[in-house]
Amino acid sequence: MDELNVQVSLYNRHRNGRYSSYKGTVGKVARNVLHQHFNETVPFKVLHTDVTQVRLADTKWAYVSAITDEASKEVLAFQVSNSPNSKLIMDTLDELTENIPEGIKSIIHSDQGWHYQLNYYTDKLYEKKFIQSMSRKGNCLDNAPIESFFHLLKTECLNGFPQCKDIGEFKEITKNYVDWFNNRRISQKTKGMTPCEYREDALAV
Repeated sequence: MDELNVQVSLYNRHRNGRYSSYKGTVGKVARNVLHQHFNETVPFKVLHTDVTQVRLADTKWAYVSAITDEASKEVLAFQVSNSPNSKLIMDTLDELTENIPEGIKSIIHSDQGWHYQLNYYTDKLYEKKFIQSMSRKGNCLDNAPIESFFHLLKTECLNGFPQCKDIGEFKEITKNYVDWFNNRRISQKTKGMTPCEYREDALAV
């Protein structure tokens, strides 16, 4: 798109108010390890996580919790729920641990949302040997890689579906998109490869 000077002109119908899970300091706030240095090239070293929301046609909200790899852009975990609760966050972590090699000491970066401050989350990170990192308060640019993925999800995937009728349809549509994103979508940021191809290529070196 950059080479062809193509710009996205679709109106994003899913920007129904940015979801914020910030409720002040309710637990432990981790230091910002990354400081917006998003230049990792080795898969599984730096991961980004966040939660976003999408309005459904039945007037309810769908909440997406995802984890992406900074180097490969691969979506390593993707969970959907009708509530941004602790189960959504822990299901996301459980999916992540199933999709990465054991013993990897990844940095996992989030905002200061309440779920990421509480013991059930921080204890799980410690158990799995993850290094926790957090954005500064109210600074979405500190977690730009996951924000970029959510933007692509809402413009590339959901603009074809002005409003999913319910959470079941939303889950099916987004599941197919994540599979396409990981296995078929190429990008200059991943050297013209898909995220999965980039990961395999980088780890083979």
